[in-house]
Amino acid sequence: MSLALSPALRDALEAWLAEERAIDGASEATIRAYATDLRGFLAFLADYDGEPAAPARLARIELRDLRAWMSHERGRGLGPRSLARALSAVKGFFRWFGKREGFEPTAVLSVRSPKFTRKLPRPLAEDAARAVIADLGDTPEVPWIAARDAAVATLLYGSGLRISEALGLRGRDTPLPDMLRIVGKGGKERLVPVLPVAREAVAAYLDLCPFDLVPDGPLFRGARGRALNPRMVTRAMEGARARLGLPASATPHALRHSFATHLLAAGGDLRTIQELLGHASLSTTQAYTAVDTARLLDVYDAAHPKA
Repeated sequence: MSLALSPALRDALEAWLAEERAIDGASEATIRAYATDLRGFLAFLADYDGEPAAPARLARIELRDLRAWMSHERGRGLGPRSLARALSAVKGFFRWFGKREGFEPTAVLSVRSPKFTRKLPRPLAEDAARAVIADLGDTPEVPWIAARDAAVATLLYGSGLRISEALGLRGRDTPLPDMLRIVGKGGKERLVPVLPVAREAVAAYLDLCPFDLVPDGPLFRGARGRALNPRMVTRAMEGARARLGLPASATPHALRHSFATHLLAAGGDLRTIQELLGHASLSTTQAYTAVDTARLLDVYDAAHPKA
């Protein structure tokens, strides 16, 4: 793949990725995705031209080049969502590179992103979310592990945390305060409320946990005392949903979706929910309005069946 780029262009790509990481706060996963998508585009361009891609070539890129690349990507089975993500990375790089090199990347920026249907979040009903947490806490085999799983689930549902954020809590974060400072994706910080029930759940877990709590050590421990693996939380949720007869969509992340959807249904402000979830864009949070509308339509259809 490196043979598809001239040294100057390879250096430019690394400089752009470094800037995205440092200035825009993009996560490492996002940086890897950008790099993969952009290198794929530049490799296609080199193959298309029969020579390594170089800065001068990018300055004279044409709309037909972009169309040929998108056709190639569709031909190898790339779906609309993935192609839209790749095009976004290409546009971001060209916007930066054009400014640095003094040319207008109009051909790239004018390309329309493929249309695709965004998947709606799939939250649990309120009674189902409460039942999951109760079920996890009632698992009798190892009481401290049951208390741990219930505490994690309570934080996901009660504070809208991502599982990585909950498992990233350290000993120094306890006792949990009323407002918890969370470092989320891209290093972005936000304050989230911690309900009394969540503080009580974490306290109950700590009372039973057989391992010493240290300030810099993980709050949630696995069976051998190391940091809890998120797969174990997923496995616990799989057991709960099997016992409760819930669908496969009842995952740990669904508890975060449930937090947002139930807060919105109770009259929560969309902008506030965005801040609590740590979404960079309001459009991401707006997906929950579609979920709420769909639920209202289901209620309407049930109350007013068609003749």
